[in-house]
Amino acid sequence: MFFRPFNRSSRCYYQRGFRLRGNTLVLLFVFFLIGLFLHYGGRTEPVVDFWNDLKGLVGIRSSKPGRAENNPYQAPEPTEDVATDEATDDRSVPEKRKSRTRRSRRSADKTASDGASPGSANTSMPGTRFAFEKEVDFILPAFKGSDQIIRHDGYTLRYQEKYEQADWVAYPLLAYEVSGDAERGNDFMPDPEVATGSATPSDYSRSGYDRGHLAPAGDFKFSQRMMRESFYMSNMSPQAPAFNRGIWKELEEQVRNWAVRDKGLYVVTGPVLKPGLPTIGKQNRIAVPEYYYKVLLYANNPSIRIIGFLLPNEGSDRPLQDFVVPVSEIERRTGITFFPKLPPDLAQKLKNQKPSQMIQDWF
Repeated sequence: MFFRPFNRSSRCYYQRGFRLRGNTLVLLFVFFLIGLFLHYGGRTEPVVDFWNDLKGLVGIRSSKPGRAENNPYQAPEPTEDVATDEATDDRSVPEKRKSRTRRSRRSADKTASDGASPGSANTSMPGTRFAFEKEVDFILPAFKGSDQIIRHDGYTLRYQEKYEQADWVAYPLLAYEVSGDAERGNDFMPDPEVATGSATPSDYSRSGYDRGHLAPAGDFKFSQRMMRESFYMSNMSPQAPAFNRGIWKELEEQVRNWAVRDKGLYVVTGPVLKPGLPTIGKQNRIAVPEYYYKVLLYANNPSIRIIGFLLPNEGSDRPLQDFVVPVSEIERRTGITFFPKLPPDLAQKLKNQKPSQMIQDWF
């Protein structure tokens, strides 16, 4: 019985020492979290970024087999509460439109700065510029003062209310802009800058069509803000899933490759809109185009070249070269005049080039 105090004292000492070791581990973990925060402090979600980096190191893939069928372009199916879907329409509250300070792209070592809108004379392209490139809005197709021109930080578009989508989207694409760590949020939303009200994500529900980007999100990886703005519904058009995820995606990737190779391009893209097209949408009647186009211009004085693509809104296994057409053919089908500030003689020469010549110059 004389050993009981000794045993009790030993037990207490042992427990007290165990607590000290536990506190040390907690302190080490706290310091680790502080270091992790400092390391990822400039990014949006430090813990998520760390976890993604860790998965990349050990070779774990982000996508799960069970979620392979999920597609970010497909509109979510509506719930039974239809009123909730309809409440997302910003058409009834135009007074809530946000006023924004327009920002142009910075030079290659910066993300963005206050300045002119994309397509203006302040948009810097590499190399020696032609005089006509320095004119304000050189990149934009011809438009009238009554047209609804929407200028976002990364791109400019002309919104056609009767079709509930843009008939053209224009922007310069520089080499550094296609790389970066901006995260794709898939946050599709009505465009607050469209005075008449843009389409809404719910208009695509159960339509069988993807919310297809005109200016692709992948062209704005250098800026989280511009990446987010690429998900405005004014930049969307109803695309067949096989088209959007197939040949159209292939063309978008090819354009980015050319932008890197050539240090910069001018891009104009959109649907071919005309009366009588079928429509989708519960609140807004969105026309479903039969064709989409892209017009690309490379200019580095004295070199200049152009190429046009016209693709049907359907899946295809054919090579991109099969869809190259003269730019004058796209102008005829759309009624749009591309790069109207080019000298007339040069414009006619470029826009009437044969597909074989354009393929040789670009591919």
